[in-house]
Amino acid sequence: MKYNFITIEGNIGAGKTTLTHLLAKHFNARIILEEFADNPFLPKFYKNPAQYAFPLELFFMAERFKQMKELLHQKDLFQHITVSDYLFTKCLLFAKVTLPEEEFRLYQRLFDIIDQQMAVPDILIFLHAPIWKLQGNIKKRNRVYEQQIPDDYLIKIQETYSSYIKEHGLKTIFIDATNADFLGNPAHLQVVLDALENEDSALNSYYTLP
Repeated sequence: MKYNFITIEGNIGAGKTTLTHLLAKHFNARIILEEFADNPFLPKFYKNPAQYAFPLELFFMAERFKQMKELLHQKDLFQHITVSDYLFTKCLLFAKVTLPEEEFRLYQRLFDIIDQQMAVPDILIFLHAPIWKLQGNIKKRNRVYEQQIPDDYLIKIQETYSSYIKEHGLKTIFIDATNADFLGNPAHLQVVLDALENEDSALNSYYTLP
């Protein structure tokens, strides 16, 4: 395994955290999980996006920066691989969807200053799932404040991720997560492991789970 820093990304409800746990266990890797539940503005944002979007995104950026900065700069003699369930650029992508133009320009100036200090993952695994699948997963995990997320918000997030990956040419393994069951079906996890091991053929390829 040639990758030291692996990031799993995807829309809300795509299964990022589940896959991150499984990969970290398989590779005996250090794990970075987004601490979204600590954001006090999250429930308020879903009720009143216009009022709470800016403090929501600022809080997320500050917490992600602190978390990644601390963990990625710690040397661990026994764990040489790190697996994360979010890309730091996620801050900017979500802000682009949630913030009005003037606020986004200010946010981007702050982001650009911080982003220079952040490590870039060696490989991105992107989980793509249709909106109905995302909504089903959101309902299943039953976080009260997420239950009214509209389809159009998820569509905008999906489109923003796709545009960013295409524009920046990130080393990416795309996984069709429409039928994903990484916990219950070992073959689904094996598809991801095979893609990571077969580096040359895997990059920017699209994998469908059996």
